[in-house]
Amino acid sequence: MAILVPRKTAHRKVRKGKNTGVATRCNTVAFGDYGLMSLDNERINGRQIEAARQAITRYIKRGGKIWIRIFPHTPVTKKPLDVKMGSGKGEPQFFVAKVKAGTVMFEIAEVTEDQAKEALRLASHKLPVRCKIIKKEEL
Repeated sequence: MAILVPRKTAHRKVRKGKNTGVATRCNTVAFGDYGLMSLDNERINGRQIEAARQAITRYIKRGGKIWIRIFPHTPVTKKPLDVKMGSGKGEPQFFVAKVKAGTVMFEIAEVTEDQAKEALRLASHKLPVRCKIIKKEEL
């Protein structure tokens, strides 16, 4: 299992920041015929993205085409257990993608409508956000 991590980062540690509002980019189905759209603002880590990708790939039995439109660029730090307060920020543990409401996270093409909807439904169960399956014509 390949966990998604960036090759290089500009800064090793970043602040948490805010994740509010709706997506103004990556909010339409651009490559495939069907897409999985987020309805919430959330941080999605590389393991969750990979689990959703595997669910789609297994259901369509390696047929069709899949596009992953999100990537975990943001590092998340964590301090070890039983460490006193202070003495700086913890070390980076994993990477997350900051997803806003309206972001199309996955796209799928070259499969039937029923296959696409079921594959994306299975993928949505692996993610920590409420999702909606959309067609290219809907937007």
